[in-house]
Amino acid sequence: MAIYKIDTNYNVKPFVAELMNPTGIAFDRAGQMYVSSRFDGTVYRVAPNGTMTSYAEGMGVATGIAFDRVGNLYVGDRSGTIFKIAPDRQTFVFATLEPSISAYHLAFNPQGDLFVTGPTTSSYDSVYKIDSHGTVSNFYRGLGRPQGLAFDVDGNLYTAASIAGKRGIVKLSGPAKASLEVAGQGLVGLAFAPGRSVILATTGAVHHLSWNIQGLPLIPE
Repeated sequence: MAIYKIDTNYNVKPFVAELMNPTGIAFDRAGQMYVSSRFDGTVYRVAPNGTMTSYAEGMGVATGIAFDRVGNLYVGDRSGTIFKIAPDRQTFVFATLEPSISAYHLAFNPQGDLFVTGPTTSSYDSVYKIDSHGTVSNFYRGLGRPQGLAFDVDGNLYTAASIAGKRGIVKLSGPAKASLEVAGQGLVGLAFAPGRSVILATTGAVHHLSWNIQGLPLIPE
């Protein structure tokens, strides 16, 4: 499997060609790219030329990854563990969740809390909130197969999920406030882009959508 790079002119080319089951991608504050592999439970650091080096091993079925403001890397092992890797590469068990049948997806809100989705065998899944001490709470329950997620600058959470039988991008503006903002079959992920726009991923394509929403930067500030 390969990781593809899409430039601002929508040109597509392979970037990393020899990584088994690449699953999660994150960037640190310096813009360095990291990729998890659920095949071997390793997080790789990827240079601008596509060269890979191992950053952390033994992450179970490594899926979603995300950095906090101070450079700690969080890795979701879909068998039920969220690992925390300090900048010196010391590794800790940060939190435990119900195992996911596919992958965990991770994102930080503006206050520094970690939010996690992870589809289970239930059709009534949760979005979890984990505070800085690793305490897990149920932020919202009632979504079908929630996957990718991203925050806007106001702290609203958007996730690719089903709600009330409709698939799309669901906005969670609070623990009891959910609304379908974009409808579309096969949506599995999203990321906010410059110019008040969003990148939407389906199971077979990537789409660019103009949207009057300012996204929270992927790289912590």
